[in-house]
Amino acid sequence: MHILMQAADSVATGGGHFPFAFTLVYVVGFVAAVTIGSIAWYNSKRPAGWESKERPDFVPKVDKEETPGLGDPKS
Repeated sequence: MHILMQAADSVATGGGHFPFAFTLVYVVGFVAAVTIGSIAWYNSKRPAGWESKERPDFVPKVDKEETPGLGDPKS
């Protein structure tokens, strides 16, 4: 209990602030994740002019399930 009181006192007096470096890492990481995710999402679309073309033979076809993870396992 005494440790909790000391921690609360240091926060109340302004002695315990969140370091700027941690905040910077979180902000830069979030921006990087959004940027990389946006680029990956954009690149997952077919390029202009290739919308009606067939998929190459070496690219596997992945069928989406209507309810993935529900029901009996398929073996």
